[in-house]
Amino acid sequence: MSRSQQIQATQAVASLPERAHAGNVSGDLIDQLRVLEDMKSAISSLQAKIAVAFDLAQRQERAESGVPAAERSQGVAAQIALARRESPNKGSRLLGLAKALVSEMPRTMAALESGKLNEWRATLLVKETACLSAEDRCAVDEELAPDAGTFDGAGDKTIVAAAKAAAYRRDPRSVTQRAAHAASERHVSLRPAPDTMTILTALLPVAQGVAAYAALTRHADSARSDGDSRPRGQVMADTLVERITGTPGGICGIDLQLVITDRTLLQGDSEPARLTGYGVVPAEWARELLTSGESKTDQDVSIWLRRLFTAPSTGELLATDSRARFFPTGMRRLIETRDHTCRTPYCDAPIRHYDHILPWAEGGKTTLNNAAGLCEQCNHTKENPGWSVRPEPAERHTLKVTTPTGHNYHSTVPPLPGYERTRAD
Repeated sequence: MSRSQQIQATQAVASLPERAHAGNVSGDLIDQLRVLEDMKSAISSLQAKIAVAFDLAQRQERAESGVPAAERSQGVAAQIALARRESPNKGSRLLGLAKALVSEMPRTMAALESGKLNEWRATLLVKETACLSAEDRCAVDEELAPDAGTFDGAGDKTIVAAAKAAAYRRDPRSVTQRAAHAASERHVSLRPAPDTMTILTALLPVAQGVAAYAALTRHADSARSDGDSRPRGQVMADTLVERITGTPGGICGIDLQLVITDRTLLQGDSEPARLTGYGVVPAEWARELLTSGESKTDQDVSIWLRRLFTAPSTGELLATDSRARFFPTGMRRLIETRDHTCRTPYCDAPIRHYDHILPWAEGGKTTLNNAAGLCEQCNHTKENPGWSVRPEPAERHTLKVTTPTGHNYHSTVPPLPGYERTRAD
């Protein structure tokens, strides 16, 4: 989209109130939505060019400073992520997308710039050609160029299929090797779902995945034929939990770390609780778990209550400082409860490292105020030259992240259950 088109689109949006009485308001609104969508695509292409330019600038600056070639790109994606208010992981993907579009897929970039493709669909094309060499990727980009404008009306699957077919025609061996390598990326992940539910996902080789599903299906069919009244899907889900944990119900012996106020637990208050690794849960659900275990099973659940003392005015966790070099187990539990997820702004990855904000070598102490829970990637990123993390005075624990370009970002711990209610009272 040209500069004049952008100005026209902005003027069209600004003149909406004046045009409201002109007649075809609904048609004008749809036209403006389309123009704005084209602008979003054009902005995405500009962001990609800026990201590549920033990467080159950082490499040149570090080369002039004598930084080894292998270390010149460290932390670049993290800075892009902070600027775009995204997680560091997303920042790495955005930088990879930008490099591919600018240097290897200029026709896809042109389609994005003109609004024929949006950022997500350009990402799909880049992803499906990632296994190709730069030369083959450029050839696929040229092959798909005539189709870029006709992808309107096509779903994501159609675009992916077209990219896969073109990639396979160009280099069948690389596509086959990519499929063989995929087995090394198998993993298990957990993410929250509405209504105190979670989605447990396992990325498995096709044979293992089919075998696991078939085993659960056979067991569910057998249980149903023996008179089990639960729906088939519930039997499969319950069986999966029991076989993984080795315990019917899947709770005994597991520390769930439920954070709840005394009023919610003892006085029937409605203040929600927080379950570490999941998030906010309803008060009634938390009380039911604590008072009767898992109500939908016949298992006895042992409940251990651990009291956490907080400052009345701020809700900040209190604990005794430690003289140890590493954070003791109890203090780690407090840090995890306080921070909940990685403390880097916009990163909500699980906590893997318990880190000194002021390094131990620089006199930093093993205290809650000098502690931050971080994911592995963010902990390594802040050790790069030019990065600085320091605690900031505030009601709730706050730290300031300074990037090599001098930009500052702040991270404040989320309030614990009851804090906002206490402040309101």
